Parts: sequence; structure tokens; C-alpha cells
Amino acid sequence: MSDLELKTYPDPCLRVQVKPVERFDQELSKTLRSMADIMYTSQGIGLAAPQVGLGLSAIVIDIGEGLVSLVNPTIVERSKKKSKMEEGCLSLPGVTVTVARPESIKVRAQNEKGEFFIKKYEGIISTAIQHEVDHLKGRLIIDYLNPVSRFMARRKLISHKSSAGEKTCEVVCHVRE
Repeated sequence: MSDLELKTYPDPCLRVQVKPVERFDQELSKTLRSMADIMYTSQGIGLAAPQVGLGLSAIVIDIGEGLVSLVNPTIVERSKKKSKMEEGCLSLPGVTVTVARPESIKVRAQNEKGEFFIKKYEGIISTAIQHEVDHLKGRLIIDYLNPVSRFMARRKLISHKSSAGEKTCEVVCHVRE
């Protein structure tokens, strides 16, 4: 899917709840590779399918230790201990939010071949996975802000988008059947 492009707020694809991936084929592998390419080009450490207009349950992460692709990820366990980290988002340019998240998580997911696995993640990769899993539920980092801060962030994002001369809310999200 070489026609993928990064979607930015307020694109409606960012609020779509995804459907599980059911077909594990060459097209899925190409999609994951395209997502990774967009993530690397945009200098991010994670990307979820809705951020490129796809209603699929898939994320890619690379915190500098190699590419991790998670298909149909579910967080099955969260540590009680939390850590706060300032997070940015490729789909919310210029906005950062301090979010408190569990320090470690256990994830059940599938690889691009459809094989299930369960793995524990800690530290920054744990935070990145939680951030991207939020995207799969239509949740953005600005949703963690109080109402006044959220309003100001939205104004900043819409102003940024308008000044860039881009169109807003003109996207159809694609779900593979």
C-alpha cells in the first residue's frame, strides 16, 4: 500500500475504532513495511494503522532497537507502578502531553504471519506500545488533558493545519475485508 500517508488532527480516521486483522498475507506485510517507512521518514518511534487511514489493528514501533510489528495487540497485564513521560505524536504536530502510564505491560499479539505471542515490555517501548494501542481505540494524547488544556491544544492543531494550507476531515478510512 504505497498510497499511505500520515493523517493529522482533526482527520476523522484518528477517532476510528479498528477491526481485527484476519488476513495474514503479503498485503499485510507490505502495509506494515509502508507504515514503518512513514514512521522512519517522520522521525517517530511508533505508528498505528489509523494514523495512515487504515481501520486495522496493527502498530509498528522502533525505539532504536529494531522494528517491532504488533498485529491485533491486546494489553493483558499492566504494572501498578506508573511513570510519567512527555509524549508527542506524529498526528498531533507541535503538541506534547505528559501522560502517566504503567511502567510495564504484558501484550498478547500476532506477528505478520499470524502467529500469536505474549511478551512483557518495560520502559519507553511499553509507553510507545500503550500510546499506539490508544490510537487503535480512537484515543489521542490530548484526551489526557484537562478540558481547558485540551481546548487550547485543539486550537493550536487546527491553526497549524490551516496555516499549512491543508484540507481537514476529507478522508475515508479503509478496512480490509
